[in-house]
Amino acid sequence: NVQEFPNLDWAALPSHPLPVVVVVVVAAAWIGPAGKMMLSRLKPAVAGGPPPGDKRKKKGKRIPQLEELLTQRDFTGAIALLEFKRHVGEQEEDTDLWIGYCAFHLGDYKRALEEYEALTKQPGCNPDVWVNLACTYFFLGMYSQAEQAALKAPKSRLQNRLLFHLAHKFGDEKKLMNFHQNLQDITEDQLSLASIHYMRSHYQEAIDIYKRILLDNREYLALNVYVALCYYKLDYYDVSQEVLAVYLQQVPDSTIALNLKACNHFRLYNGKAAEAELKNLMDSASTSFEFAKELIKHNLVVFRGGEGALQVLPSLIDVIPEVRLNLVIYYLRQDDAQEAYNLIKDLEPTTPQEYILKGVVNAVLGQEMGSRDHLKIAQQFFQLVGGSASECDTIPGRQCMASCFFLLRQFDDVLIYLNSVKSYFYNDDTFNFNYAQAKAATGNTSEAEEVFLLIQSDKIKNDFVYISWLARCYIMNKKPQQAWELYQKMETSGESFSLLQLIANDCYKMGQFYYSAKAFDVLERLDPNPEYWEGKRGACVGIFQMILAGREPKDTLREVLHLLRSTGNAQVEYIVRIMKKWAKENRVPI
Repeated sequence: NVQEFPNLDWAALPSHPLPVVVVVVVAAAWIGPAGKMMLSRLKPAVAGGPPPGDKRKKKGKRIPQLEELLTQRDFTGAIALLEFKRHVGEQEEDTDLWIGYCAFHLGDYKRALEEYEALTKQPGCNPDVWVNLACTYFFLGMYSQAEQAALKAPKSRLQNRLLFHLAHKFGDEKKLMNFHQNLQDITEDQLSLASIHYMRSHYQEAIDIYKRILLDNREYLALNVYVALCYYKLDYYDVSQEVLAVYLQQVPDSTIALNLKACNHFRLYNGKAAEAELKNLMDSASTSFEFAKELIKHNLVVFRGGEGALQVLPSLIDVIPEVRLNLVIYYLRQDDAQEAYNLIKDLEPTTPQEYILKGVVNAVLGQEMGSRDHLKIAQQFFQLVGGSASECDTIPGRQCMASCFFLLRQFDDVLIYLNSVKSYFYNDDTFNFNYAQAKAATGNTSEAEEVFLLIQSDKIKNDFVYISWLARCYIMNKKPQQAWELYQKMETSGESFSLLQLIANDCYKMGQFYYSAKAFDVLERLDPNPEYWEGKRGACVGIFQMILAGREPKDTLREVLHLLRSTGNAQVEYIVRIMKKWAKENRVPI
């Protein structure tokens, strides 16, 4: 009756942590028609200085104009030019606005914040500055301040889009619908709507909007990145890669596109291939380039299989949404279920991955603590995901239903779902472990034994659940000697004692009395319980009966007598006398 929760890797998660593919948001028209990427930050960013400027050798070269630098998207150069003009007294009226704009596009939102806040304190401040300040607050994760600043700005389409996104962040469905109704059939508003679809996991709806805009605006190449992001989220990694290539041909050094390419490589190939892509990105980035550095640090941890997780991830919790989930996975892999639970217990799940991971953590903790409450919560989470219309036909959805039925001990139903996805997990040790348990629990011990023996993981093979189930399969498949060898490889412990009990009782039930007698003999020596003597006595008599029937070698009788004599019970002499008499009559040396 020993069971184990199925597959800790079913969170998509534990065997496949979540690299971050930056969330799409087009909140501001002044960011550009193709939009901008952002980190879905929850934790406000309140500290940090501006990035160091690039060292630029100007000798013998014409000083470029601001318009040229902006056209080339050389925002570092633009800031250097604007600051130089400010320093020598050639500052124009809108210099501060342009510095804020360039800092924003460079990903240095704190610097942009300083510029815009200073502008709002000047007399006669242009009221449109408030909406730019609000966008900057938004990108820093300071949503309350963003809302306050946005409401001070005059009504505009940009203000409506920003408040639309803030309503999503605050989870205010009523306001969300109100601002949704104000959206118009113009590019910026439709891009903003698509990004909300993306963040609410409505990826196909987002793709439909992006493709419709691309039909009329082929020059909006960045939309291909957004479409590729959606396909990535739908697990169509090869399609995502094809769409992404269109953009990378024109913009080969795009941070977001190269990061997504690395994430696709992680899913299609392995962590090393993904890391190689990120290395190209880091090598090509300038020293002043700050945008997405946190994201790249996080993804490197994922691509390296969790290496450096405790050094990198804790500081990024609530900065990048996937960080909390991946740190939970890290703790699960370190067998620290309590720490994993502490990290996820207050998370209100909104995505399938979050529901699955909460289910996994509760299941693991429930088994460790013997808590029915945690196991019930886990079962409900799995059922919720597996029964949902969007997930029921996905691989994780079917794994969830298998997990749900596993916890309910309905193993015939478990096999229905596991069989439907078996072809995807032929060499997956965790899947095979659970599949074999379900097979054995339904009485198909022959196939269960085959699947157990496919497992290569030493961690699983040393798990008592694995050992006890395999021993039971051996016994049921008439291979008691191999079950006994499993016991002999174990050190003396509570688990080895439990395995002896299993061998003794299961072998007795199956008429394999020789190994039953050996197991009861060891049990009796370890614990002088009368029941163990009774079991040994019955097994020894059973062996004698099989010898008489010609189904057991006669020389086995010598060991039977040895086993009996090791017990100081009054019944021993009577049984031994009968066996010796038969041996003498049949000339069996004892």
